[in-house]
Amino acid sequence: MTTALADTTDFRTLLGEELGLHIGADDLDRPLDDFPDWDSVLLLRMVTVVEAATGRRVAVADLLQARTFRQLYEAVAGR
Repeated sequence: MTTALADTTDFRTLLGEELGLHIGADDLDRPLDDFPDWDSVLLLRMVTVVEAATGRRVAVADLLQARTFRQLYEAVAGR
C-alpha cells in the first residue's frame, strides 16, 4: 500500500492501526518522553511502517532530532 501522509490525522491513524499507538490531536506537541510506551524500537517500527505506506525512504537522522510527534510527522512528511 502506497499512500501520502496528507496531514497529522493520517499520521495518527497510521500509528494507531499499525503500531497500536493511539495519539490524540492534543498529544502531538507533548514531549515524546511523556509517552511511556515510546522507545527506540517503536521508532524503528514507525520508520518501516511509514516507508511501506508512502513508498519513500525516511531519514532516521532527522527523526532522532524530533522531540514531539508533530516533529516526527514533519520529518516523515518532508515538511
